[in-house]
Amino acid sequence: MLGVIGVILSLLLLMYLAYRGITVLILAPILALFATIMSEGASAHIMATYTEIFMKNFAGYCKSYFPIFLLGAIFGKLMDDSGAAKAIAHTIATKLGKDKAILAVVLSCGVLTYGGVSLFVVAFAVFPIATQLFRAADIPKRLIPGSIALGSFTFTMTALPGTPQIQNAIPMPFFGTDAYAAPVLGIVAGILMCGGGVAWLTYRAKKAAAAGEGYGDHPDEEVNDVDVSNVPNFWLAITPILIVLVLNYVLGKMYFTSVDTSYLKDYGTALGKVKGIWSLIISLIIGILFTLITNRSRLKSAMKSVNQGAIGSLLAITNTSSEVGYGNVIQTLAAFGIIQTFILGISSNPLISEAISVNVLAGVTGSASGGMSIALGALAEQYMQMAKANGINPQVLHRIATLSCGGFDSLPHNGAVITLLGICGATHKESYKDIGMCSVIIPICTLVVILILASMGVV
Repeated sequence: MLGVIGVILSLLLLMYLAYRGITVLILAPILALFATIMSEGASAHIMATYTEIFMKNFAGYCKSYFPIFLLGAIFGKLMDDSGAAKAIAHTIATKLGKDKAILAVVLSCGVLTYGGVSLFVVAFAVFPIATQLFRAADIPKRLIPGSIALGSFTFTMTALPGTPQIQNAIPMPFFGTDAYAAPVLGIVAGILMCGGGVAWLTYRAKKAAAAGEGYGDHPDEEVNDVDVSNVPNFWLAITPILIVLVLNYVLGKMYFTSVDTSYLKDYGTALGKVKGIWSLIISLIIGILFTLITNRSRLKSAMKSVNQGAIGSLLAITNTSSEVGYGNVIQTLAAFGIIQTFILGISSNPLISEAISVNVLAGVTGSASGGMSIALGALAEQYMQMAKANGINPQVLHRIATLSCGGFDSLPHNGAVITLLGICGATHKESYKDIGMCSVIIPICTLVVILILASMGVV
């Protein structure tokens, strides 16, 4: 029992101390070893646990996913520096106009994140345009963070099939799937999240208008006109995104399945474990090259943009790898067997068990990718066995995992939420209610609907 208390206490400390601003790079190994000592007492082998379990799994996660973190960050930086992200957001906003300011912001964020652009890049690119639209429509500024969160943290991150965001890539090696897994469930979930979120934000804007609340007076806000004099045209700007999405589909669904990959046995792996990752890597590389070639005159220093993107990817991958290392240490403890039995015993349906475990761990770690990585690293094999016994398609496991990681991950201590509020100059008190509704409550309600559809055999 002491070991179980130690595991739970370490998880709570991870959540609290991360919220207080201590980096997970320090917290994860310390709290993993704390849980080990609580579980094993004097027989705990601290150094062996750190080097042979924590760091081994840290390195293994980096090996599998570093190329996607790296290429995704470079792609996003080039889309930002070339003006392509701004061109896409500005065009969508202009076409829809101030009367549909909320929808314009949501769709601008959605198009960019669905193309693989980092949500942080999207927030910086869209916020200036959002302020202009909301000011012109006299919609409270406090609704901007919720609008950006809806377009960036929800349906394009976890639901829509084909999204190159890391949350959609993590389940692929576990379940032998690709980025387009369970397309019908993904599309339905995307529609529910987007539609529900826009309906909520529209309701909130109308309620504010009825109460006489407008954009508000924000004396510290620096509002500058969005300069679009040196950005690519819309179609040139969006082409790299289309390249990534289409090429990812062609490689994963057609090319790699039609060529001889028998040589993979010499590397100790199988096509199902790598084709999704390979497809995404190649697609991002081609998207990057296209962006570099077609925006030569707009990129003041292409190499500087590439370098900044590459360096920016390091913190993201090391943070997530640390959380994975932490999860694998916990997994080796005898106390975890009790917790695992409890989780698997919640339901004989692996989809329900998976949904709960991923959501809870994403909430505790404050990270969609970290929580899902820990849950799947510990339980994916059991979920696959349960799925086979119940005739459940592994694609459904993939989609339920991605949808589940995008629920409790956006609780107030989430780093992306805190960063978004900082970019928008808002506080939790002003804006979290709408962020929480759009990125926690509505996604969880959507997950329940998808679980029902999945139980009916929809893929």
